[in-house]
Amino acid sequence: MTKDNGRAGELMTVDIQDVSWVREGRPILKNINWSVKPGEHWAIVGLNGSGKTTLLNIINGYIWPTTGKVSILGQAFGSVDLRELRKAIGWVSSSLQEKIYRRESAKEIVLSGKYASIGLFEQPQEADVQRALEILDQLGCARLAERPFQTLSQGEKQKVLIGRALMTSPRLLILDEPCTGLDLFSREQLLMSIERLGRLPDAPTMLYVTHHTEEILPIFSHTLLLRRGEIYSAGKTADVLTSDNLTSFFEAPVDIHTKDGRLWINILLQPERA
Repeated sequence: MTKDNGRAGELMTVDIQDVSWVREGRPILKNINWSVKPGEHWAIVGLNGSGKTTLLNIINGYIWPTTGKVSILGQAFGSVDLRELRKAIGWVSSSLQEKIYRRESAKEIVLSGKYASIGLFEQPQEADVQRALEILDQLGCARLAERPFQTLSQGEKQKVLIGRALMTSPRLLILDEPCTGLDLFSREQLLMSIERLGRLPDAPTMLYVTHHTEEILPIFSHTLLLRRGEIYSAGKTADVLTSDNLTSFFEAPVDIHTKDGRLWINILLQPERA
């Protein structure tokens, strides 16, 4: 198992120390120690029930750890207004699509991120309108600005929601399984947009949550493997995502191959005998 969590006195974007979370007597997260440096982009990989959503909720301050210490963007929980802290964190998930006012335009959806609201209820300033248009252009969505949200494809909707999260210039951007429900072409288009975003000089630190290693782009230099509420491995992606380590992590034989800087898994299961 690989560990790479040295702090060396540096102010961390994410700093989680000895965190556990227990619900109804059952441990959901156990002894989590994890740190993310500013500008590091991490992938978080785990099967269903591994504790990924709980970890994200703790990072966002929506739930409080049962034990341990949490500091996000240099702000220690217990000494910071979490409502203010969340303004510096962007969180994009496919479930957010269900809450969006579907008749609003892509531009209006992005603008609503300025106010952290579902729906645009204030007259935006011209500078904010230009900022929203620039974000859409960065994501390759300039042509969608006036299109109603309900007319967009799933991939286009996800790009618009990423734009919404970027409207406040967050220092930390969490992409929670953003490719869920996308077809092959939409997925690749969305991943290309995320790759471009991650390479911008002022890009926020990104956490990308997924089940699928092939979605882990070259910009995600570090990977965390979460299994049954515990960190199995955390470190440089090249060290963590090896055939031997993933075989042990998934508790099933796998082989990986690399193409264009991305890792693809082959499951080496023997066919059942008749």
